[in-house]
Amino acid sequence: MIRYILTNARLLTCAEGPRGYALRDEEIAVQDGRIAAIGDIPADFVAAERHDLGGRVVTPALIDCHTHIVHGGDRAREFEMRLGGASYEEIARAGGGILSSVAATRAADEDALVASALPRLDALLAEGVGTVEVKSGYGLTIEDEIRMLRAARRLERERPVRIVTSWLAAHAVPPEYKGRPDDYVTEVAIPGLRAAHEAGLVDAVDGFCESIAFLIPQITRLFDVAAELGLPVKLHAEQLSHQAGAWLVASRGGLSADHVEYVDAEDARAMAEAGTVATMLPGAFYTLRETQVPPIAEFRKAGTVMALATDCNPGTAPLTSILLTMNMGATLFRMTPEECLRGVTANAARALGLTDRGVLAPGMRADLAVWNIDHPSELTYRIGFNPLHARYFGGVKC
Repeated sequence: MIRYILTNARLLTCAEGPRGYALRDEEIAVQDGRIAAIGDIPADFVAAERHDLGGRVVTPALIDCHTHIVHGGDRAREFEMRLGGASYEEIARAGGGILSSVAATRAADEDALVASALPRLDALLAEGVGTVEVKSGYGLTIEDEIRMLRAARRLERERPVRIVTSWLAAHAVPPEYKGRPDDYVTEVAIPGLRAAHEAGLVDAVDGFCESIAFLIPQITRLFDVAAELGLPVKLHAEQLSHQAGAWLVASRGGLSADHVEYVDAEDARAMAEAGTVATMLPGAFYTLRETQVPPIAEFRKAGTVMALATDCNPGTAPLTSILLTMNMGATLFRMTPEECLRGVTANAARALGLTDRGVLAPGMRADLAVWNIDHPSELTYRIGFNPLHARYFGGVKC
């Protein structure tokens, strides 16, 4: 039995309500990887070791709830093309974009995918992240998509982190299925999902609902199979136009609708009623130099839960900083520092369907981040500065 007490700590619990964002001088008792108590320490901890945190701030370990960190290659040349005026859609329709990452990912074996993902993962962990969602979506064959998810699962064996996987075969139509998206869903996305689920590689099902990707009828077929398999759903929705993807995922009680720049007030209400999280991805907004800002005011009015994530990917968001993501959420989208912090803790956990992390409370995992800051807003305010002092994963200091 491993027991200790963290003393001289100032806690940001990130729980609902004003106290969740207020600094509290409390001790934390940790036992066997979980928070045993906060403040009122049980008598049987009298002999436990005490670790003085020197008055530092403690939050839940951060959560990056939308990433594509497993992939082959890069798209630096595409970055240059966008700077020259080419749009995302123009690049995609010319065979670039996602499809260029598909070619590089298909050429990489599992070991190569793991090796290339680890530096990106390490950058996130160095900023206090304890849980990362990883999607497939750059293989676009059954074999290649499954290889991506196997590589994602291996990251947990390489680093102290929880990896949550999403099946994203409905990410783009590969060249061999050009003009035949329905055939691709029938022959690859659906049977591949069944195979990956049988192998224990899938935690959720995702898709890209957009005119350059997949439309509502095709996503609906995929979601029907997800329901049959008992898997939760989420969706890249309303990023470039309004396709009713947010409404669809909310109608299925989905975990999250992600990007959501073109969500309207009706969508926001539907998401709030369904408990579907609006996951904002300011890194992609920034990289693509978009101008359509997610409707933050409508989300607040409807009571829609808001999360933030890096969307780390090789093309539209080569971003491996959760702290910069928080700053972007505030600067670009006008989210408050409190909304940004909850967006990468409690609300990010909700976006992944996880109930054992994201807040500091008895019974939760002792996934903690200890910070050299004086005020909570510093985590959002600073640009390019990392105030992390220590990270705990399952009660173990990393």
